[in-house]
Amino acid sequence: MPMRAWWQQVRSWLRELTGDDAYERYVQHHQQHHPDQVLLNRQQFYLAEQQRKWSGVKRCC
Repeated sequence: MPMRAWWQQVRSWLRELTGDDAYERYVQHHQQHHPDQVLLNRQQFYLAEQQRKWSGVKRCC
C-alpha cells in the first residue's frame, strides 16, 4: 500500500474515532433515509449535537 493511501486511511480512521466526521456521516444518513426533510448546515448540526449531549440530568449519583 502506498504511503499516501495508508496515511489517508489512518487519517480517516482517526476522524471517525474522534467524531470529527460526524457531520459527514449525518449528511450521508440524511440523504439516504430522510431526503424529504431539511438538512442542517454544519453550525446548526453542531449546536443541535451540543444541546443533545449536554441537556438533561448529568450526575454520578
